[in-house]
Amino acid sequence: MPIPIGYHFSQRFAFPAEKIFEWCTDFDPKDHALMGDKSAKRQITRITDTTIMLKDTFYSSVEAVEKEKLVQLYPKKLFWVSTHLTGPNKYSQFLYQISPHGKSASVLHFTGLHLEYTGKALNKADAKLLANRLHREDAGAWKLLAKAMGKELRK
Repeated sequence: MPIPIGYHFSQRFAFPAEKIFEWCTDFDPKDHALMGDKSAKRQITRITDTTIMLKDTFYSSVEAVEKEKLVQLYPKKLFWVSTHLTGPNKYSQFLYQISPHGKSASVLHFTGLHLEYTGKALNKADAKLLANRLHREDAGAWKLLAKAMGKELRK
C-alpha cells in the first residue's frame, strides 16, 4: 500500500493572476528545461479545451522513467489539478490555485499529495524528511519557472 506524503508551498509572482494562470497552463515540450532538467521530454495531448494529457520522460544514468499525468483546468477559478496516472508515484495528485495579490501581482498556492510506493512502512521522521525533500524540489522548480516567466512576460 502506498504511503501518502502531503506538502504545500506558495510562490509569489509580479504579474496579474489571469496572466500567470495562462502562462502556467500553456504547456510546452520545453517546460522541464525551464525547471532545470534539460534531458526530460514532454508530450502534450489536448483532450478538450480544459483536459490535457502530459507524458513526461525523465532520464537518469540508470533508466528512463515515464509519467503520464491527467491535467484538468478550471480557468474561471484560476485552478488546475494534475493527477499521475502512471509512473513510480501513480495516483499522486497536485493542486494549483492562483490568487490575485493586488492588481499587478499574484500567488500560486500548491498542495501536493505524493504517494510513495516503498514496499516498507516509513516512520514519522522518514516521512517528514521525504516531505521536506519534495517541498524543496518542487518549490525550487517553481522559483526557476517564476524567473523564466518574468523574463518572458516582461518582453
